[in-house]
Amino acid sequence: MADVALERERGSALERWFHLTERRTDVGTEVRAGLTTFMVMSYIIVVNPVILTTGATIAGQDLSFPAIVTSTCLVAVVMCLAMGWWANVPFALAPGLGINAVVAFQLMVGLKYTFAEAMGVILLEGLLITILVLTGLRQWVLHALPLALKLAIGAGIGLFIFSIGAYEAGFYAVPLGATQGGTVPPPTAGVLGNFSARR
Repeated sequence: MADVALERERGSALERWFHLTERRTDVGTEVRAGLTTFMVMSYIIVVNPVILTTGATIAGQDLSFPAIVTSTCLVAVVMCLAMGWWANVPFALAPGLGINAVVAFQLMVGLKYTFAEAMGVILLEGLLITILVLTGLRQWVLHALPLALKLAIGAGIGLFIFSIGAYEAGFYAVPLGATQGGTVPPPTAGVLGNFSARR
């Protein structure tokens, strides 16, 4: 019975496209892995708009929170489909945490770029990364990074997420990394009860 089911699965369109048996997996495993991956990375749906709109507010610009949420989700959907259907690799891609802080606090707040100008910088950065990937230089750069630095990047992103949560919860009143005139203000104590008032 199991052999019949296996042969049926081997003949399915999913098997022919993704080579599940060859990769020692099945549809159920991939569905569970996909749901787990979504749950792990879905924080970006809220965190990306929070960072960008916070930076825009400090810079005196007006960004639509729902528009940023929508664009974050659309970019993730398009890139995940491209990775799955075109590249045939089970990787999930979404807007990156860290680069959004560069847009919000360094470019818009610090350098006084408009949101459109800041996103133009990100477009150029994306084109540069694409060139590095196509020429193979990206792999060379990654191999040149020391292991300690690679581990520190993960730890730094974790602390960054924590700082955003602490700010949103009202632990302090000024977002970490918010630059004004080239200086970084020290975090000031907040009031926990202010969380609902800011909404």
